[in-house]
Amino acid sequence: MSFADLTLAHWHTLDLPAARRLADDAAARVGGRVTLAETVPGPGGPLHRVCIERGGQEFALVPGGTVRLGFDPDAWRPTAEQAASYAESLEEGYAYEPDIRVHLAGQLSPVRRVALAAVLVAVEDEPLEGPPAEVPALLARRGLRMPSADEWEHACGAGAGTLFRWGDACPLDEAPYGTGGPGCPAGPRLAANAFGLRIAYDAYGAELSAGSAAVHGGDGGEAVCGGYGSLLAWLPLATAQRNPAMAEFVHGPDGEGLWEEFSTRPVLDLR
Repeated sequence: MSFADLTLAHWHTLDLPAARRLADDAAARVGGRVTLAETVPGPGGPLHRVCIERGGQEFALVPGGTVRLGFDPDAWRPTAEQAASYAESLEEGYAYEPDIRVHLAGQLSPVRRVALAAVLVAVEDEPLEGPPAEVPALLARRGLRMPSADEWEHACGAGAGTLFRWGDACPLDEAPYGTGGPGCPAGPRLAANAFGLRIAYDAYGAELSAGSAAVHGGDGGEAVCGGYGSLLAWLPLATAQRNPAMAEFVHGPDGEGLWEEFSTRPVLDLR
């Protein structure tokens, strides 16, 4: 089977032995080895989670195909706690749209269907090794590349259409950062996603994709440090979050010397 035909829909139909055979094939193609092959609960039903180690770095197999991305704020119903948190942020001047759905529409990518190839995506993000414009060439030396914004979003959501990769709600009484422990419970954000990625796990993170229009998986702690409110502090971890203002900043002259504060999540193509 060609990996060009490995769609998320087809991946759902395979049993674990068949998925393992494809994992071994993928590992052989990139000169790696399979370190994990298991079946876990996922959006749309049980999903196979496969990880491959190559050159000391671990990657997760992310099936492609024509997938639904983006978020529809009009179809979303905030919890009472989320609505109250946003109202408080609005009252304190940290939000400017009276309707939370309008706020989300300005921050999140719209619903659309896109065609993506199956790829291997790094389980962990890694700090940038240079200014954003230099990163593609630096990664290419290792046979890697930056993900597109669509690839990042698909890898994060794994087919989920919810606000966050784990669902529409977030634990507003917990901090959206840190590694767990007293005063900072782990919650759903520190668990690997359905594909096995550690992604959208800390609001102090900020991952760049190819291009200059998006920052994913955190806002560098801006909302937390600014005291914007609980919901606004969690929203940078939303799957479809693009953070256009931060993207403009990091790729503009004002952010020129701050590239070390950002990371990216390398992609390894399957030929």
